[in-house]
Amino acid sequence: MIKIIIRIIDSFYFLFQRFIPLKTYRYGVCGGSNLVFDTFLYFVFYNFIFSKQNVDMGFFVLSPHIASLFFVFPITFLTGFILSRYITFQNSTLSVKAQFFRYFIVGIGAILLSYCAMKFLVDFLKLYPTPSRLITIVITVIYSYTLQNRFSFRV
Repeated sequence: MIKIIIRIIDSFYFLFQRFIPLKTYRYGVCGGSNLVFDTFLYFVFYNFIFSKQNVDMGFFVLSPHIASLFFVFPITFLTGFILSRYITFQNSTLSVKAQFFRYFIVGIGAILLSYCAMKFLVDFLKLYPTPSRLITIVITVIYSYTLQNRFSFRV
């Protein structure tokens, strides 16, 4: 199954091979797919599951845009790890356990970065949550790719 997915992804690489390395292209395709999935889930959680209402967690209350961020994170964290491990960074010599732990550390940094950016964009600048999420994703993609490439999946 992985080989088929890689073949499909790589079949369009000829369009980009003059501009970016294969690994960066694969990261872009996998990350872009996960980004679309993340944005879709965020939209569904924010608009339909939490219905734009605060979420009472018992000891504290989360605003709907922050609750959506935290509830979507574990789902797209796992899909992102799987795509990174088996498609983008398949040449890494680190064990799966080491990769997952490192990916988790980078993921925690990304969620904290996302949280701060969302709080700033939505609560301080009063931007709408979904576009704010897209801006936040651009920031975290740059952060994540740099650290995943140099830390989580280094060869």
